[in-house]
Amino acid sequence: MEPAVETESLTRVFNPKKKKEGKSVTALNSVDLRIERGELFGLLGPNGAGKTTLLKILSTLLLPTSGKAYVAGFDVAKDFQEVRKRINMVSGGEISGYGLLTVRENLWMFTQFYGMKSAVAFKQIDTMLELFGMSDKKNEKVRTLSTGMRQKMNVIRGFVTDPEILFLDEPTLGLDVNASRVIRDYIVEWVEKRPDKTVLLTTHYMAEADQLCDRIAIIDDGKILACDAPDTLKKLVKTSTMLKIDVTLLNNKSVLDKIPGVEKFTYTDDPASNLTSLKFVLQDESAVSDIVSEIVHSGAKILALRKTEPTLEDVFIKMVGKGFE
Repeated sequence: MEPAVETESLTRVFNPKKKKEGKSVTALNSVDLRIERGELFGLLGPNGAGKTTLLKILSTLLLPTSGKAYVAGFDVAKDFQEVRKRINMVSGGEISGYGLLTVRENLWMFTQFYGMKSAVAFKQIDTMLELFGMSDKKNEKVRTLSTGMRQKMNVIRGFVTDPEILFLDEPTLGLDVNASRVIRDYIVEWVEKRPDKTVLLTTHYMAEADQLCDRIAIIDDGKILACDAPDTLKKLVKTSTMLKIDVTLLNNKSVLDKIPGVEKFTYTDDPASNLTSLKFVLQDESAVSDIVSEIVHSGAKILALRKTEPTLEDVFIKMVGKGFE
């Protein structure tokens, strides 16, 4: 089976309308990417990295300057009509639909662009409005909706046509915690229950990408810098392990920083609470067992032990050299 998305040396250059207006900008630079059917695939990158340009090309809204892009096996430049039958796209923060129409009327209108029968469309719309907690809003005009409710409607619009491939460009941008959770949970459920469906998600939220995505590509300056499963990407970041331990008041601490594998050791005492907080930077995780043994041998009681792991943000900063802007 052909992949859901495949690009070969995909390049997009934006030229100024007039030479005196500035230089050409290369938004995508020979991008090679393959997204398999059934994947929930993430795309991370700072502003201006090329994420939106890539999605616009894949959704047939923009032509590539050179290279190839295939969606559901069809060339986005030559077979754009076939591509459009099989996809949908939702962008965070977009103003979608007509304010004078109700939520239900707007969603029905979009289903007609895909040729859905009205009876089938209305049944699907009502089901999804219920799932997203918007049944009581279905007869309200879109212009009266809050930002969160409007974005929920936009996300429903993306799913209601049951596309083979769904492009989500920062779908939870600016939403509150509850609205974001509803959307994330549905994205995961949709892919899990439909193994032939594929989602390409762009997001600025590292935790969201880590939680949702099977694989993640990091893009910057129009180039793919890395592409793999989140846990595999984290292994690219070689950092010392941070260990934090809270114990009952510990008097003799001098032996702890002499344990092999301990790179750095600090502590704070709180006699009033009978508490000592220990922090270790470890070169070797095997030191953990020796640290615990020494604490127990001293007669102190371990109250809490926490180890920090590399995060996607660590990977991102290592690859890109900066955080999101």
